[in-house]
Amino acid sequence: MERATRIELALSAWEADVLPLNYAREVPHCTVANIHWVRREASSLAIRMVLSDKSIREALEAGRIVIDPLDDDCVQPSSVDLHIDQYFRVFRNHSRGVIDVREAQEDLTELIDVGPEGPMMLHPGEFLLGSTSERVVLPDDIVARLEGKSSLGRLGLVIHSTAGFVDAGWDGHITLELANLANLPITLYPGMKIGQISFFQMTTPAERPYGSNGLGSKYRGQRGPTPSRYYENFATKPPVQ
Repeated sequence: MERATRIELALSAWEADVLPLNYAREVPHCTVANIHWVRREASSLAIRMVLSDKSIREALEAGRIVIDPLDDDCVQPSSVDLHIDQYFRVFRNHSRGVIDVREAQEDLTELIDVGPEGPMMLHPGEFLLGSTSERVVLPDDIVARLEGKSSLGRLGLVIHSTAGFVDAGWDGHITLELANLANLPITLYPGMKIGQISFFQMTTPAERPYGSNGLGSKYRGQRGPTPSRYYENFATKPPVQ
């Protein structure tokens, strides 16, 4: 059987959420020998399934996904709008000559509270850390992706460089990696919409969700913009002989 035909069968199986053995007799060119392949293909397609607004609301109502606080108007067709908090971390460029990833970085940045009205001024070429106002909690079978708002991207604002992925089992506020690619300063007002988070159904629940013992999760439960803890990766490794 052609791969395209088998993928079509897998899609049909996924939509039906069942795959009885007599399925082979109901679909042309599908034999019992292909049943296991189609099951695997259908499962692999699940990871590509983005939750719709209906599914997001159902997950929120069931408590499987938590976004706190949440305004129902923030639920978009396939994502939820998130807002920026009033706390930021700016880099102390004047007192550090280098960023050594093996060392603790608590004194690399300074926490700034601009108050509920703000604003925070982000200058061209500048990089600082921010945070979502919302706490986000995910179950062990859903991952999320945070992306910037299109309208802000057109002004030159980037809200993350690498940290847009949110693992299954996450619980906490999401740190934003804010950068200004424009030629003019950009104002950031606490409470403004800063990004949108979308959700993806996994093939199976994670055996060790984020925060599990021995996994080395560094940021579960974080509140506000949290500095890098990358140096902890070196602390867990034995010294080179």
